[in-house]
Amino acid sequence: MTVAVFDIDGVVADVRHRLHFLHGRHAWHAFFDDAADDPLLPEGAALVADLARTHEIVWLTGRPEWLRPVTEQWLLANGLPCEELHMRAGGDYRPARYYKLDVLRSIGREREIAALIDDDAEVIEAALAAGYPAVLAEWVPRDAAMREAQERYGRT
Repeated sequence: MTVAVFDIDGVVADVRHRLHFLHGRHAWHAFFDDAADDPLLPEGAALVADLARTHEIVWLTGRPEWLRPVTEQWLLANGLPCEELHMRAGGDYRPARYYKLDVLRSIGREREIAALIDDDAEVIEAALAAGYPAVLAEWVPRDAAMREAQERYGRT
């Protein structure tokens, strides 16, 4: 079976209620501490449900590894599959496009990747340039502070 690889924040999880922690002085722990309260994005959930009929769902997030229990619980509580979840290792602060492309290559060594769905245009461009099919999730406008967190600080 081929895999559909999904990002979480901005794709299925609505992080807008916690973006204020990234404006001005960055309160990283406070930003992540509120992740359990993210509303589900119906557009992303519908796409996951649709692709899950014919593909294995794999999650590829820039969230830190220490947030795994919260993330797994959130996925399950929202009726999303949670068999495979790739998270950023502690101390890995590379821009999201480099981190995610490395993980995508690892996944692609063993399975065929049908699509990567992410809200980060830089991640999508890197995936397409590497030959992976990729779709930009555009149902939530991307906040400048979130872009900076992903590209400059490698935090999500």
